[in-house]
Parts: sequence; C-alpha cells; structure tokens
Amino acid sequence: MPRSKSASNSRRKEQKFFRLAKGYWAGHNNIKKTVKETVHKGLKHAYNDRHDRRQNFRSLWIVRINAACRINDISYSVFINGLKKAGVGLDRKVLADIAVRDPEGFKSIVTMAKTQAAA
Repeated sequence: MPRSKSASNSRRKEQKFFRLAKGYWAGHNNIKKTVKETVHKGLKHAYNDRHDRRQNFRSLWIVRINAACRINDISYSVFINGLKKAGVGLDRKVLADIAVRDPEGFKSIVTMAKTQAAA
C-alpha cells in the first residue's frame, strides 16, 4: 500500500485560519503560528462578548424601567414585586420598550403594580 501524505489536509486547515485572520495587521495575518494564536484569542473574545452584550442590554432595560418608574413615583424593586404579585408576564425588554414608546400605557401598568404592591 502506498504511503499517504497529509500535506493537502494540513494546507486546508491552515487556509481556514488564514481566512479567519483576514484583515489582521502585520504578522497576525501571514505567520502561521501567530495567525493561529490570534484567531483563537479572537474567537474566545467573540464568544465572551456575546454573553456580555446580553448582560449590557439587560442593564440598559433596567435603567430605562427605573427611570420611568421614578417619574411615576414608584421604585423599581416595588414595581417589579407588584408585577410578580399581579401575575404580569412581561419581561424587562418589553417593559423598557413600553416605557420609552408609550408612557401612558406604562403608567397604567405602574398603577396595577402599585395596587398589588400595597395589598
């Protein structure tokens, strides 16, 4: 049986890294070892930053809801507690959107939360 060489497979793997490193500067896009390290690091940061972005959006929604609650004379924690007691299933993303786009609608939600929180 003839000997099998792995040059074509190795080259294919290299090319995958070089494609991912397109646009990198200096040796980070044309030196094999540096490319591999840089791409791995970039992919790791991309993974972590996707999760961080979700947390950042949640923080933004909470800030918006809190600001709208303060305008309606209620604290954020009392508002959320009142919503839970009332059985309202709106998440923070939707509440923040209502607070920004429809202040009157948000005010009606706040009054419902206030009555449940007081009870």
